[in-house]
Amino acid sequence: MAEPADRPSAAGQRLGAPESFGVSTLEPGLRPPVQPPGRQVSIRVQMLDDSQEVFQISQRAPGKVLFDLVCVHLNLTEGDYFGLEYQDHRKMTVWLDLLKPALKQIRRPKNTILRFVVKFFPPDHTQLLEELTRYLFALQIKRDLACGHLICNDTSAALMVSHIIQSEIGDFDETQSWQHLLHNKYLPDQDAIRDKITDCHRKHVGQTPAESDYQLLEIARRLEMYGVRLHPAKDREGTKLSLAVAHTGVLVLQGYTRINAFNWSKIRKLSFKRKRFLIKLRSDPASAHHDTLEFAMASRDCCKVFWKICVEYHAFFRLFEEPKPKPKPILFTRGSSFRFSGRTQKQIIDYVKDSEFKKVPFERKHSKVLSHGSMSPQSSSFRSQVPKESAMPVLLADQPDAAVVNGTDDAPAAAPPTNGFHDAVTSRQNHPDQHLLNPGSPGSEDSPLAGPHVVANGQDPGDPSPERQPLTPLTSPLLTEAGYVRNEDEDEARRKFPTDKAYFIAKELLTTERTFLKDLQVVTQSFQSAVAKDEAFPDSVQNLISANYDPVFKFHQGFLKETEQRLAQWEGRSNAHIKGDYQRVGDILLKNIQGLRQLTVHLQKHSECLVELERACRSSRKVEGLCRDLEQQRVCYLPLNIFLLRPLHRLLHYKLILERLCKHYPPTHDDFRDSRAALADISEMVLQLQGAMMKMENFQKLLELRKDLTGIDNLVSPGREFIRLGCLSKLSGKGLQQRMFFLFSDSLVYTSRGLTPANQFKVHGQLPLYGMTIRESEDEWGVPHSFTLFGQRQSVVVAASCAAEMERWVEDIKMAIDLAEQGSGSGDDLLATGPADHKLSEDGGAEQESEEELCGSRSSLERQGHRGNTTVHVCWHRNTSVSMVDFSVAVENQLSGNLLRKFKNSNGWQKLWVVFTNFSLFFYKSHQDDYPLASLPLLGYSVTVPSESENIHKDYVFKLHFKSHVYYFRSESEYTFERWMEVIRSATCSASRSLPANRKDIY
Repeated sequence: MAEPADRPSAAGQRLGAPESFGVSTLEPGLRPPVQPPGRQVSIRVQMLDDSQEVFQISQRAPGKVLFDLVCVHLNLTEGDYFGLEYQDHRKMTVWLDLLKPALKQIRRPKNTILRFVVKFFPPDHTQLLEELTRYLFALQIKRDLACGHLICNDTSAALMVSHIIQSEIGDFDETQSWQHLLHNKYLPDQDAIRDKITDCHRKHVGQTPAESDYQLLEIARRLEMYGVRLHPAKDREGTKLSLAVAHTGVLVLQGYTRINAFNWSKIRKLSFKRKRFLIKLRSDPASAHHDTLEFAMASRDCCKVFWKICVEYHAFFRLFEEPKPKPKPILFTRGSSFRFSGRTQKQIIDYVKDSEFKKVPFERKHSKVLSHGSMSPQSSSFRSQVPKESAMPVLLADQPDAAVVNGTDDAPAAAPPTNGFHDAVTSRQNHPDQHLLNPGSPGSEDSPLAGPHVVANGQDPGDPSPERQPLTPLTSPLLTEAGYVRNEDEDEARRKFPTDKAYFIAKELLTTERTFLKDLQVVTQSFQSAVAKDEAFPDSVQNLISANYDPVFKFHQGFLKETEQRLAQWEGRSNAHIKGDYQRVGDILLKNIQGLRQLTVHLQKHSECLVELERACRSSRKVEGLCRDLEQQRVCYLPLNIFLLRPLHRLLHYKLILERLCKHYPPTHDDFRDSRAALADISEMVLQLQGAMMKMENFQKLLELRKDLTGIDNLVSPGREFIRLGCLSKLSGKGLQQRMFFLFSDSLVYTSRGLTPANQFKVHGQLPLYGMTIRESEDEWGVPHSFTLFGQRQSVVVAASCAAEMERWVEDIKMAIDLAEQGSGSGDDLLATGPADHKLSEDGGAEQESEEELCGSRSSLERQGHRGNTTVHVCWHRNTSVSMVDFSVAVENQLSGNLLRKFKNSNGWQKLWVVFTNFSLFFYKSHQDDYPLASLPLLGYSVTVPSESENIHKDYVFKLHFKSHVYYFRSESEYTFERWMEVIRSATCSASRSLPANRKDIY
């Protein structure tokens, strides 16, 4: 209902803040616009929540004044994504031109209602930095669904409606949900899929309205018709088509099917002549298109309306700043003077992240749920973060630079580059293995975000309990540099630290101890806090874990404090160094390692803790769900079982640090004797616990693989050892097909990624190793790097990606065959399903990922307790493999510390706290953060130093690259540079290592 003209609404009354009672709720930058003098006219605007507001503007005011008044009313910072549309005197829907006087465009203001709607649809909703903006986008999706503009299949529609209902009425209640669906129309054919909607709704328990908005946009943006507005046209042959514009460029559709797309980088000029719309392309000898494409539209006005929209889309997504007006011609005018007015997407992102705004609460008109949108004031460093459900997905760099977005084969337009890590979740609807997070191509202007992309985590600043909500491994917010310390030239401000190598070894002890203590907190605080609230969790297991981890945590708190004090004295940050020689660390290590020996009884019990926890999960589905929920919290950035083994792994780190220290010191050094004594003590502890450590590492790896595989009944069984996993191509009647192989000590299992919500790998078959023979067969089949596995019942021809991969596989398989011959079991009972089922699966050909999977998986992965960044998925998409020996080496090669990451388009560097573990780099703002903001899995990457041509004129810089994706990182000293290179090489360059053939079963 309209607001009376004499009683204008308070700012933010409907979607913004409560009534101000005379106190302004507007923030800096959101002041009411200055209007030219003259008589005031009332203009009615319909908001996205269907409410109507009346605004007073001057007769001579340009359209921007009215638009700014609407944004001020909503307290909307990112208003440039939106626009005001209306029907003109020709009954055509047009956008209000912000530069021209509003009343010259709106001929009959009393009879015209302008609609405030989304105008520019970005490729990734994580580029929307404000919760209010995402809420308004969600309302737009709701409207597009209801009017039939957003075409999709029933599964996607039901899933999106379920998220809308969750945000409006909260958790599922059968009676309430049915009543709500009866009285509200979300889809034209809603009744036909009402059951499917309710089934989806009951899975969203605990999801806040902000999370529902986020999930809704995550599904919608992957649809073919997301943000597409059709403009009827015909080609030269008279075939009826539709034209549309998106962030990528100009689209051509037939019905609701996209048949062509012309990327901005390929378009030289857009123009129109009368009712002919012309697209002039850059000359490309390899292209079958003509240089100029011509489409006929209904009228010249239709052509001009569409041309204007194209001009604005191009400027908004491609330009760095608002284009300058053309100079007025002296005599004659030629062509249109129309230009884009407003901030570009890059300017919006820069403005929001650099501004110091307070979060102003807003009201969700249709929601009955107490929203977390009422946020407390926070600094701008949090404005780039998304609701709590946004998580830390895997960073994979397999998508080509000319990425396919929503099914097109043209490269998306380059969004404005920023200096932070980003994610661009681009999805191929018809290519099942390309819905990965793309780090972008630093060398390509047409990469999805024209810069390196890293997956990131964010926290809703208004929620005081960030650990309560689960993660979703395939969604991620935008991580900009706003939350970081930005060092344009940090050399000037750098303090003079000691340069002795022993200092940097001691500093590595400090940095890794900080990370280790944070990891221990996952078990002693996050885990114990979660299980204490649930009566289903066995008290015996809880008491066992508490009794054996709490003393270790308390001990290492003291160890860390002593180490921090010693490094502060060593660096001269206190006066204590005047009273004595503190440039050593061996004495602290000796004292604490001797204290750690008193805790050996607890360390020996950690293996029992892991086994008992797994037993509790097997016996109770509720306990298993509790652990899976914990794993989805951002603080649990690795599988929970890995944290349980951390104290045993830490012993190895102490041993390696002391070995480096003793190697560095001459025997006459004051610290040498203490360091050598400490090394002897820790070596004895490692030897004492090594058997249990190896056993538990294998046990933990089998537990993790069980989550990734479907179709296996008893994977975790006594005597079974994991040896290698990775991608091989299997030769069948349909040619080479990508398969994921898992090599165990008794059998070889081959799988493909299944159509489960968690993207698990479905078993196609197994080959018992007992009696197996192997033969290289490249000449026989004409397939490079191929070999044949001859089993007792069947033979399989497979091909590796390269000669090195083939050598690793052949060596490990031969070794595994020897292990199987020594053992008693043949592994025949590994699979839960029969051979016939696998034959049917195998005949199914290439697995096509349906829209149902694409949409369903992204909203339900967190409910499945599945992590999207497992090593299995990285190997699948990077077409590589990893062995148990590689995992063991990775346990030893862990590192933490500050690194500077080079901004893509400038010489600036970004300071990050980086943790290397589990073949991945995890990025934090500082070592005090409880959870990582981003991650970069390194399997498949190469690490080198920059060449002269790359113009990186800094010391201690290393370069990470995979295909066309490049990152530069800078360390503080020669020692740390060598250490980072060493540990990263252990993850990026898989050596041809195998388990010793005489290794005995660990059970």
